[in-house]
Parts: sequence; structure tokens; C-alpha cells
Amino acid sequence: MATPTDGSGAAGRTRADSPSSHPRTQPVPLLPAGLFVLVWSSGYVAGMVGVRAVEPFTLVAIRFALAAAVMAAIARVAHGPMRIERSDWPRVAAVGVAINAVQFGSYYTAFELGVPASLSAMITALSPVLTVVVAHFMLHEPVRTLQTVGLVVGIGGVVLVLGPDVQAAGGGLGIAFTVLGTAALSFGTLGQRWISPATDPLWSTTAQFGFAAPPAAVLAVGLEGLDGVSDWSTGAAAIAWLILVNSVAGMLLLGWLVRKGGAGATSSVFFLIPAVTAVLAWLFLDESLRTYQLVGMALATVGVALATRSADRSGPSS
Repeated sequence: MATPTDGSGAAGRTRADSPSSHPRTQPVPLLPAGLFVLVWSSGYVAGMVGVRAVEPFTLVAIRFALAAAVMAAIARVAHGPMRIERSDWPRVAAVGVAINAVQFGSYYTAFELGVPASLSAMITALSPVLTVVVAHFMLHEPVRTLQTVGLVVGIGGVVLVLGPDVQAAGGGLGIAFTVLGTAALSFGTLGQRWISPATDPLWSTTAQFGFAAPPAAVLAVGLEGLDGVSDWSTGAAAIAWLILVNSVAGMLLLGWLVRKGGAGATSSVFFLIPAVTAVLAWLFLDESLRTYQLVGMALATVGVALATRSADRSGPSS
């Protein structure tokens, strides 16, 4: 549930943030890219199923505590002892809290308020474009005209999908939480840039997962109490999927795609995620889209595709 530059560290922070280190863009392998889109899209469905059985912040706390343990074992076997620069610990912690605790705490709260999985995926898909805009104002990086057009078109598509009955889509509060989650994703993306290349990406991912769990646990106890699980069997199945498929397999697959095709080329597959999520939500959650909402989804997809293609060609500003 993220983008190539906004993951949890394994692929989210590449070493291509300086002009001299941008690799030549290669075609993204089709089969792994399709598998990745399916895996990433399934996270919205699993998250929606999860909040039906587990309170949002309880779900986040359990998910990332266990994901940190699983990823630590993988990092230890694959890359040996932990390698995180001492100066990077505050940055890793901040990114982990933003990308994992704030993002998913917000999304899962929005799910509980009634925001459909397909709409959440659409808004999240705008995060690469939002990141470019935020980088423009914070870091004075250039924004291409096509990126601006893509953002406007994408937002227009989201508004069309919302339609006249915002209350049926989670209401204003639900949409606000979804936007907050996407903003956290974008700010976390920028934060990845300040993590040193000397810090191992797998260990960075592990630490970011780990730093997300304590604040989520505090909020879970304070807001949801100690009985945040209403259905242990459903909750356990959803959490297992979110950990093993999304947090672990998804991040490893994303990292592989970035190494093969580069972060810019990999980002181009993300505009497919809202449509795939809509199909999965229709199959497993009984969500449906009206004609004007399908038009809005197509419009948002075009907007993200335009902006992403422009970002691919913009070098360091992507």
C-alpha cells in the first residue's frame, strides 16, 4: 500500500537520489510486476477484512510488531548483522512512524468509518504526485507541467468517484483520515532521502516496522482498550496476510523490481493498483462502482499515469 519511493525502506530508499547515480531506466519485468500489483492491491482488501475483526490501531500494532520480527530474521540471514548508521536512527524512526503507524492507522480508521477499499487505493495512488508537489515547496525541486496536470486530473477523478453522497463513502471524517494517511506516505517518502546509503535497506525496513509498533500500541490501549480483537480467527488470517504477503513479500518484490527496472520505471505500475483493488473489492468485499464512479476511476488512473510518466523523465526530482 505504497509507492516505489515510499515503501518501508527495502525499496523505498534507493541510492538514486543524486543526479550522478540515476540508472538508465529498464523495462519492468511483466510477470513480477503483475504479481506485485496483485499483492499490493490485496493489502486494501486484507486491511478492510482486518478492521472488521480488529480495532484499527490494535491491528497496526500487531501487524508491525510481528512484521519487524519476521523481517529481522530475513535481514539477518540475507545481510548479516544489523547495519544502521548511528546518525540514521532518528530518521529511520521518523520515517517508520510516518509510513507505517500514521499511514496505516489513518487508513484502517477510514476503513472502519466506511471508506471503500477502492477509493482508498485511488487516493493513495496520488501519493507519488503529491510527493513531487511537496518536494517542490519544501526542497524547491522543479515540477513539470504534466505532473501538475496529472495531479489535477487525478484529484478530479477522485472527486467524481466520491459523487454527491460523500457520507456513503465514509463521510468527511473518513476521507480526511485517508488524506492524512496519504500525506504521511508522501512525507515519509521524502524522509527516506535523508537515510544514508550506508544503512542496509533490509535492516532499515526492519527498524521502521519496529518503530511503528509502540506508538500504535499506545493509541490502541488508550483509544480501543485491551479488548481490541472481536474475532480472533478472522483477525489472525488478515494479520498473517498483511505481514507475510504485504509487509514482507510485497516489500521484497518491490525491491527486486526497483533493482531490475529502477524506481522511476517501477512507479509506472502503481497506476494499475486502484483498478485491480476495485476488482478484488468487488470479488471479496461486495463493493461495486456506479458508471460515473468507473469514469472517475479511469480519470484518476490517467492522471496518475500522466504524472508518473513525467516524474520518470524528471531525473532527481522524481
